[in-house]
Amino acid sequence: MTELIEHGQLVIGGALVDPLEDGGTIEVVSPHTEQVIGRVPHASRADVDRAVATARQAFDEGRGEWPSTPLAERIAVVTRIKDAVAARYEEIARLISLQNGSPYSWAVMGQALAAVMVWDAAIRVATDFPYEERRPGVMWPLVIRREPVGVVAAVIPWNVPQFTAAAKLAPALLSGCTVILKPSPEAPLDSYLLADIAREAGLPDGVLSVLPADREVSEYLVGHPGIDKVSFTGSVAAGKRVMEVASRNLTRVTLELGGKSAAIILPDADLAAAVPGIVGAAWMNNGQACVAQTRILAPRSRYDEIADAFAAAASALVVGDPLDPATQVGPLVAARQRRRSLDYIALGQQEGAKVLTGGGRPAGRPTGWYVEPTLFGEVSNTMRIAREEIFGPVICLLPYDDEPDAVRIANDSDYGLSGSVWAADVEHGIEVARQIRTGTYCVNTFALDMLGPFGGYKSSGLGREFGPEGYSEFLEHKMIQLPPGYVGPTAPTAS
Repeated sequence: MTELIEHGQLVIGGALVDPLEDGGTIEVVSPHTEQVIGRVPHASRADVDRAVATARQAFDEGRGEWPSTPLAERIAVVTRIKDAVAARYEEIARLISLQNGSPYSWAVMGQALAAVMVWDAAIRVATDFPYEERRPGVMWPLVIRREPVGVVAAVIPWNVPQFTAAAKLAPALLSGCTVILKPSPEAPLDSYLLADIAREAGLPDGVLSVLPADREVSEYLVGHPGIDKVSFTGSVAAGKRVMEVASRNLTRVTLELGGKSAAIILPDADLAAAVPGIVGAAWMNNGQACVAQTRILAPRSRYDEIADAFAAAASALVVGDPLDPATQVGPLVAARQRRRSLDYIALGQQEGAKVLTGGGRPAGRPTGWYVEPTLFGEVSNTMRIAREEIFGPVICLLPYDDEPDAVRIANDSDYGLSGSVWAADVEHGIEVARQIRTGTYCVNTFALDMLGPFGGYKSSGLGREFGPEGYSEFLEHKMIQLPPGYVGPTAPTAS
């Protein structure tokens, strides 16, 4: 029996405080046992007002304590946060597995250590970033400055909460912004742990707040006039609503949304490498990943061979208790997500696709929100199961005629977040990669490098995270016009 984890207060500006109003309680339910494992207070609109006022004070007063802190000191604080996350990675991985059903075997890297990599990469970017430069203008010399955007609302999902929190907090804090972190109701517990880490690392008062809340209060937060930027990760529908609400104040937004990514297997690909690589990228985190390779494109000449290989690999995946180190696929985060996957499985069969493996609830799992790793064959790209993001362990295997046909199918999507190609010739794979309209692409592997820009084309989002491009999303760009003939110091200024 897991000990109940309870937090009776909110984190406002780094301090634990009682909610201003009785907004009720959020109960965190185990996807494995269906029992309550945690409780946190539900933030109210009044709590949002207080958190925004606290963040504004920390940013605005005398230019604010945090943005005026020297860059080297901000880096030192964030480095201590990163080191503490690394030291507590097992605790973080286990806590997230308890909340959302992510297999612990995957959570160690995908939930905890990947977050450490995000913090580390952001520190590297911040250290070398050109905060100020001089350049010749059309008429007279210019100074170009990059300054922190202000108060950031960071809204994160339940599937990879520490990873997405780091993707927003690391560049925001390093650039000098103050942040209100809004975790999902399904997975708020690790955000409290992160707030503790930040406080112990010496993050000044006022800089970070944590407000667990539902959609209504979240909408109030992103539409608050005291917010300068919203950084959001979630569904396309929610992202559109965030953009609509934030636009009333012309608030800047970064949206990292959904995907329906295609893994193209070229005719000469080595299946011994491609199958395990794609299986890991398709069913990772129980299929609850925006970058999951959920459409596998196979040449007709090898379709049956490839179908047999993937069906065997998927059926061999170990389904079970997310805390069991042997588990590869755990339960979905909530009953609604299980129902969604099962509904899509039924729909796929109605559309004429064939279940090659899986297709229902695992035997011997009467409790928990489990769905078998499912592979559909005989799928057309016009079917809804091939076009809509299921966000569960349901994968489609589609045939293609030739390489141009594969490229066409891969691009025939409302999404454009990720993808991969598997080929004997890496240079040939790169040529295919250049033709796919997606923000992140891999050749003969599946990985996400935090020093490069991450984000999507089309409905997969706006803006970028990671790398200098993602760091710039938390900065304003200012031009200072100098007088004719002025010659001054040339050294850039760190901020």
